[in-house]
Amino acid sequence: MSRKPRLILASKSPRRSDLLTKMGFSFTVHAPDVDENISGAPSDMVRLLAERKARAVSDFYDEGYIVAADTLVALSNQALGKPEDEADAYRILSSLSGKNHQVYTGVCLMNAKTKASVSKTVRSDVYFKTLTPDEIKAYIETKEPMDKAGAYAIQGGAATFIEKYEGSYDNIVGFPTEEFRRMYDQFASLSTEE
Repeated sequence: MSRKPRLILASKSPRRSDLLTKMGFSFTVHAPDVDENISGAPSDMVRLLAERKARAVSDFYDEGYIVAADTLVALSNQALGKPEDEADAYRILSSLSGKNHQVYTGVCLMNAKTKASVSKTVRSDVYFKTLTPDEIKAYIETKEPMDKAGAYAIQGGAATFIEKYEGSYDNIVGFPTEEFRRMYDQFASLSTEE
């Protein structure tokens, strides 16, 4: 059996590292230094940012695969980033209360040697229950929302806010493991044929 090629994760996200580890991958972390200011539809923005991150990191390697991802929460097709402060977290969570929203993750897998790549956007839909001001304030006091797109973590304290979701749970966490497995298997088989 052939040895798996080296994998480089172009992200400092502990959630992405955890999910890749649970998938059985060993990898190196190399956080990209890229301009993340981009405009457009959220589904396009995440894919383009993932591609930008992969390209930036690929400059440092001449073998292996770079995997990069970017996740956005969108409400009515408007991206909701990470909160700037507690007041912003309150505003974001209040806007999600009682509504459904989308979580988009763009994933790019790049061959560091050839620079060939494949990228996809994965969408999940999340339905929030109606939240009380006290519930929102108590959650913000935990500090968990402060570094999360959309100001919440489905795998953390916000689990009780979710009425239901459609699509990939791991995508909502920040990395669509099912889709990445398919991408990796297809891409690796193509690369070995070169």
